[in-house]
Order: sequence, then C-alpha cells, then structure tokens
Amino acid sequence: MDPLTAAAASGLQSRMDAMDLLANNLANTSTSGFKADREFYSTYLSSEIASTTDPAVGPSPVVERQWTDFTQGTLMNTGNATDLALSGSGFFTANGPNGILYTRNGNFRISPQGVLVTAEGYPVRLARGQTLQTQSTDPLQVAPDGEIMQGGNALGQLELVDFSDPSQLSKAAPAYFQAPASATTKPASNAQVSQGKLETSNAAPAEAAARMVSLLRNFEMLQKAVKIGTDMNRQAIEEVARVGS
Repeated sequence: MDPLTAAAASGLQSRMDAMDLLANNLANTSTSGFKADREFYSTYLSSEIASTTDPAVGPSPVVERQWTDFTQGTLMNTGNATDLALSGSGFFTANGPNGILYTRNGNFRISPQGVLVTAEGYPVRLARGQTLQTQSTDPLQVAPDGEIMQGGNALGQLELVDFSDPSQLSKAAPAYFQAPASATTKPASNAQVSQGKLETSNAAPAEAAARMVSLLRNFEMLQKAVKIGTDMNRQAIEEVARVGS
C-alpha cells in the first residue's frame, strides 16, 4: 500500500474509533453523573518500517488512548429526598457485585429492606464501609457534608472519596468507575452534597452534534484521499502495462 493510501486508511480508522466514543457520549447525555470520554491522538510507525530510510513512509495517526472528562455537570432540581448531587471533586461509593464502585450519579432510593441503594440496587456506602439501614418511612435529611438524619436521629455519614489521580479510574458502567489496587484514595474534602438534586451528564448534546459533523467531514475527506491513491495506483499499473506491451 502506498504512503498516501496507508495514511488515509489509518486516519479513517482513528476517526471510526473517535466516532464510537462520541456515539457513547451521545447515548448517555441523559444519564445522571455520566462523564464524557475523549480521545487522545498520536502517531504510529510499525517496527517493520521504522528502520527504513524511505522519506515517503511516515507515521500514521491513531487514537492512542481515551480519557475521561471529569468536569462538573449541571445540578438539576428533582425534589426527591433520596436524589443527591455532588459539587466539587469526589465520588459517592457503593458496594458493587465485584467490589467498590465510584459514581457521581446520586439517583438513590430506599429498598424494600430499608437500605439506601443506587438505581441498580447496589448498597450505598457510609463512612467506614457501613450501609444505611432504616425501617422508618420518614424523609431523609442530608447535610452538605453527607451527614444523614431521619426524624432527628443520625443514621450515618456518606462515604465521599476522591483520588490523587482520577485518570487511573476505569469505567465499569456508564456512570460507575472502578479503581485499581494501586490507586490512592482520600476524603473528598472539597465536595458538598446537595439534596433533592442530580448532576446531569457533562456530555453536552450540542457539542457532541457539532463534533460529529466535524468527524463526518474528516471521514469524507479521507475517503476521497483513499480513492485518489487507489486511482493513482490503478493508472500507474495501466501505464506500465501499456508501455510493456
């Protein structure tokens, strides 16, 4: 494959990878606490040709990795006493099926067993790893520091944690994250809890739509480049065949 076609084909692949990330962002614009994924571009030169001296052979564009944008979403009023939102950096924690999960989605509820759980049914963690248990139907009162009261009785304080390096987190679901064993956690001292609110997704639909249009235009240009390269190769082969005959 000639350098023009190879570079264009690599560019097409990187745009397809970026489109997959963008499609996932668009699908979760209404998911509370969702954090958008972005792509980090780099270039790649295969080891087989890295030692060649051909100046026409250059590195190809690729999506080297993706990264998560942890910027704050907008707080939306719901009026539901078990809906909680965080302002500032930090995460709620929950006991997932395979370990602790971290989330900005505070769409919680009280289960029939009287446990505060996430929308998926995972128990929400309090300080020291406990879970909230109540048999009362009285509404909860949640203070900005995460202290939970019910009918004048203290039920515990939400476990709010932050990370020295949030980029170590990996997504376990659209609004859930997992942390490797090497990740360093710390109390989310700058986070404040707002009751009766939810944090919206930070994947803005208008921005995502504009980004999609840009990617589609890039994709079309690269397709034209592949076609030009293919046509040039075909014409070269036909010319050689004509001269040889």
